[in-house]
Amino acid sequence: MSDKNKTVMMKPHDKVAVALTDIESGVSLEVVCQEKTFHVTLKDPIAFGHKFAVAPIREGEDIVKYGEVIGVAIKDIDVGAHVHVHNLEGKRGRGDKIGKH
Repeated sequence: MSDKNKTVMMKPHDKVAVALTDIESGVSLEVVCQEKTFHVTLKDPIAFGHKFAVAPIREGEDIVKYGEVIGVAIKDIDVGAHVHVHNLEGKRGRGDKIGKH
């Protein structure tokens, strides 16, 4: 399976891509989104439908997926790391979190 069939990334300013299949740790991928190309070596295994960082995300920074803020990083997230509940706090549906960070 080619790299372009393993992941999806909708907007070039997104900080994460989504796996379209289970992908093992250590796999190097080229993630292409419009005019931007990201070279990523996965630090963790990524299950189908899960997110991984294509750019560094600092603690307190918004996490952007499909062009929308989905949460905030609760710790630094390196390129290639799994992005999930262990390192992000959701903002969607949280009126107390809107406009913060």
